[in-house]
Formats: sequence, C-alpha cells, structure tokens
Amino acid sequence: MPYSIGQVADKTGLSAFTLRYYEREGLMPFIKRNPSGRREFSDADLDFIDLITCLKDTGMSLAEIRNFVSLTMQGDSTLETRLNIFKQQQQAVRRQIEQANQHLAKLDYKVRFFTAACDAGTEAAVSGNCELPGQPIIIDNSLRIKKAHTN
Repeated sequence: MPYSIGQVADKTGLSAFTLRYYEREGLMPFIKRNPSGRREFSDADLDFIDLITCLKDTGMSLAEIRNFVSLTMQGDSTLETRLNIFKQQQQAVRRQIEQANQHLAKLDYKVRFFTAACDAGTEAAVSGNCELPGQPIIIDNSLRIKKAHTN
C-alpha cells in the first residue's frame, strides 16, 4: 500500500516540507508518483528515508548523502564503495561518541563542583581538577560560608 507524503511525515517525524526538499536535493530519486502527480512512498522508501535520516543525524552532509544515494541507484557495482562509506561514517560516529563522553565527564564534574559550592556557599571553598573529572572535589572548611551539614 503506498503512503502519501503526509503519512510519511507522520511515520518518520520529518515534515512534508523536509521530504519535498530532500527529493529536490536528489536524496530520494526513487519516489514514484501516481497518475495525478502525487508522491507515493513504499515501505522500502520509508526504510531508505530512515537511513538518510541516520546518515544526516550522524553528521553526513547532504552532498555526501546525495553521492551515497547515487551510488545506491547504480546498484551492486558500488557495493564496496558504499561499504567504505558506512565504515567511514561508523568511525566518525565512534569519534563523536568519544567526544560526547568526554563532555559528559566534564559536565558530571561541574555538577559535583557546583553542588559542593552550593553546599559551602561559595566557589572559593571548593577545589578540584576538571581535567581529571574522576578526582574528588575538596571543600576547604576554613573558606566555607555555610555551615557543613551534619547528619
């Protein structure tokens, strides 16, 4: 059963405008049209749109995606090239994940630091090394503005 552009927008979370734009940009040359000229999307088209979204969301440019789509349309003679594209994107995503983990570690440190600063009533009483985010946060009680909590 073919899907309309509105149904595809609902299923993919992409707007109808974005889907039309992707088609104009050559990212979806496989979309069929009915005799009235309306786009008709298949389940396979939805799967490919999901792949386009994945590639875009992982940092691939529209030009690179367009190249990938062109290679796909050429068929099996481009399998090795497409495999290499996926391997390169896989490595790019691994680098993004590593960088995101480093950012998260720094944010975790800052949350601990500012929690301690709030507890002490001042940043001046708190020390630590955000370049070594796993290291302890130290509160210098002599610089504390708020009294330490006792349990």
